Amino acid sequence: MNVLIIGSGGREHALAWKVKQSPRLTKLYIAPGNAGTNDCGENIALDIRDHTSVIRFCEEKKIDLVIVGPEIPLADGLVDSLSAQGIRCFG
Repeated sequence: MNVLIIGSGGREHALAWKVKQSPRLTKLYIAPGNAGTNDCGENIALDIRDHTSVIRFCEEKKIDLVIVGPEIPLADGLVDSLSAQGIRCFG
């Protein structure tokens, strides 16, 4: 399972740390991530405000699940945009 975590704070670090423990995980990406998340997966320089870029990344990397941590991308409708493209996500 390929997973993308959106965010760069402590909440996302905790999520990445736990997701990394899953035996079902194939690849973990964190956008944009931080120094701590880099130990859990691959930090990606992705503009999380640009929904089209996030969707394109998910399609290119065959992301199975997106976890959105921060409130701003949630309020901006990132989960709605991903869901409309058939990309499984929660936030």
